[in-house]
Amino acid sequence: MMRLPHFTYRAPKSVAEAASMLASGPGEAMLIAGGTDVLPNMKRRQQTPKTLIGLRNISELQTLTNGDGLCIGAGVTLTALVRDARVRIHYPGLWQAVAQIATPHLRNMGTLGGNICLDTRCNYYDQNYEWRKAIDFCMKKDGQTCWVATSSPKCLAVSSTDSAPALLALDARVRLVSAGGAREVAIADLYQNDGINYLTRRPDEILTTVVLPDPKGRKSCYWKLRRRGSFDFPVLGVAASARFEGDTVVNINIVLGAVASRPLLASKAAAALLGHRLTDENIATAAGIASDAAKPMDNTDFTLGWRKRVVREFVTLALRDLRGDDVRAERYRYALQSLEAVG
Repeated sequence: MMRLPHFTYRAPKSVAEAASMLASGPGEAMLIAGGTDVLPNMKRRQQTPKTLIGLRNISELQTLTNGDGLCIGAGVTLTALVRDARVRIHYPGLWQAVAQIATPHLRNMGTLGGNICLDTRCNYYDQNYEWRKAIDFCMKKDGQTCWVATSSPKCLAVSSTDSAPALLALDARVRLVSAGGAREVAIADLYQNDGINYLTRRPDEILTTVVLPDPKGRKSCYWKLRRRGSFDFPVLGVAASARFEGDTVVNINIVLGAVASRPLLASKAAAALLGHRLTDENIATAAGIASDAAKPMDNTDFTLGWRKRVVREFVTLALRDLRGDDVRAERYRYALQSLEAVG
């Protein structure tokens, strides 16, 4: 049985109080909301904070408010998002992503902020302490070598968040608060392609809010590949969103998840579609460009070569989805469940 290490738990009542606590113990304190990622990591001794700062009692983190778009508190649970009609109707890509995270029990506890900040994953890292010690640890924790590619100068652990690709595709922004003030950044700027330092959020900052723009005229979708129909992390995620004038694409984002240490914006594939219709030929061209950009590593489920090839098929499905094709049969084939029944 894996047990938690000893730690002190603190339960602030406000963001300001939490930020003050976080600032007082740099490097020794961590934030915890639902705990669905942090606590298993602590049991595996991947993270061993001396203090956990709980965010569940902070009501300002648990609100969804309308504005020009939608402002979502980072402490809103995944279940609450799945059940919110505004998300389901106006931001279907985000709804589809969140609806496929983990299981109902974990969505009841897990939060949007937690999934956005989800630790990167790797077959050599997500093991218990004794297993990792037996192979001499890895670069991400306690070691010097990336066992995925032993000559790599940086960790290649993969980003496994479902919500982040969907939010990137929707041009979302996030608010970060520290004891010294607040700032708002595009969610694309929250990530960097480094398996260890995968977030640009400073250690003293709290992600408090996700800001979604006006959804008017925008279509979006999310496609996820995993071995089972629930619980599993993505082996591939494809998020896409677009605005049209008639049948012509005037704005489009395509984002690949689980193929790098950060969600990967397939900007060249999107650029190939601007000013054009989503014809079968144009979709095939863009899907090929996106597949070329994807460079998954041999650190998750399924074989490496197949994971790269399936990028083309999933981008094709996402673009057909935006075009308005009936892709329900294909979605059931890959989701292994009816998303309409999730709630």
